[in-house]
Amino acid sequence: MSISLSSLILLPIWINMSQIQQGGPDEKEKTTALKDLLSRIDLDELMKKDEPPLDFPDTLEGFEYAFNEKGQLRHIKTGEPFVFNYREDLHRWNQKRYEALGEIITKYVYDLLEKDCNLKKIFIPVDATESEPKSFIFMSEDALTNPQKLMVLIHGSGVVRAGQWARKLIINEDLDSGTQIPFIKRAMDEGYGVIVLNPNENCIEVEKPKTHVQSSSDSSDEPVEKRERKDKVFKETKKRRDFYEKYRNPQREKEMMQLYIRENGSPEEHTVYVWDHFIAKSAAENVFFVAHSYGGLAFVELMIQREADVKSKVTAVALTDSVHNVWHQEAGKTIREWMRENCCNWVSSSEPLDTSVESMLPDCPRVSAATLQHAEKRIPLGEEPPSIDPFFEGFNLLWFPPAFGGSPMPSDSCMLYFVQSLSLLPVGGLTDCQSKNPQCSIYF
Repeated sequence: MSISLSSLILLPIWINMSQIQQGGPDEKEKTTALKDLLSRIDLDELMKKDEPPLDFPDTLEGFEYAFNEKGQLRHIKTGEPFVFNYREDLHRWNQKRYEALGEIITKYVYDLLEKDCNLKKIFIPVDATESEPKSFIFMSEDALTNPQKLMVLIHGSGVVRAGQWARKLIINEDLDSGTQIPFIKRAMDEGYGVIVLNPNENCIEVEKPKTHVQSSSDSSDEPVEKRERKDKVFKETKKRRDFYEKYRNPQREKEMMQLYIRENGSPEEHTVYVWDHFIAKSAAENVFFVAHSYGGLAFVELMIQREADVKSKVTAVALTDSVHNVWHQEAGKTIREWMRENCCNWVSSSEPLDTSVESMLPDCPRVSAATLQHAEKRIPLGEEPPSIDPFFEGFNLLWFPPAFGGSPMPSDSCMLYFVQSLSLLPVGGLTDCQSKNPQCSIYF
């Protein structure tokens, strides 16, 4: 049976409390004082003293992991998937290890975007000085010059960065499941320009400067005795502070502070900035958005701030488990009407893929993503491997609609909202998709 160091520290206090609780008023006062002391002790912080050092590798090889030919993260020696509970009963340490691996994977995905997808990294703000904090996005060579169509990808909130849908899926499933790379490659193959936003890269972290406590000895004008008394108090205070710091931060973790990136301090700011400086200036007549989770909220905020511009340039928006709320965001009637005609939101549901899901909000149609897992909503999941056909079939309907001699309505996916936006069918009509696929129950 193992006893943690924190338990050993608290044991004498508990023993003393049990002993003095039997005494008179003086002992009760001591009990009160000891209880007050215990209330000030942060057990979580004390538990840090039992941790191994938070010293983790900075490469996948250092972690002894690598991505195999299927894009799965596997241990180099055993071939096993990633194990979170590397050390039992050390959840905080395991979490820190997971986060360290996640940072390496973020850089790995950045590298894939440049080398495997041939995207360019573009630093922002565009007029940033050499010394100020910067973020970046990725775009294809023809993102600003493609005269026909441009696809914009926006991920959700949290630790994910450009090129990712879900870190959890990258680590536990594979790169195709957790990254935007399949979307990017498919889009480029079909002639789209591509811009990949990076809405969570809002600041840089730097070590917090240590505050300098001036010693009283620096005051040479004071009498010697007064300086000596001040020095004694200063040393005792420093000793107590150092003792507290030893328990507050036993791992000697660096105190960090955040420096926000100009005009990109939030996902909403970032989305508007990229619109103003890149998307709005692109040559594409048709812009298509794919936005996951908080990315949907960021898009709605973009609409609120740039309504006329967005309406004139954006053709369709595919949302996946978007957390936007047209009421809380105070989206006007004209925005809600535009969203009903040009957007669709795949949401958590056990219903078959593309089955209509009721919504209490008067915005875009909601359809089933055929999964209950939020992280998997980056694409409609109705089969294995995950299919991204529904998005592109819908986008292509807008580009080459059947009414103008294009390809026929896809039978395996119901992209009614794209058809509706073209007014190919009257409201209340039955989609051609449904007539070919009886399982599809979506109506206008």
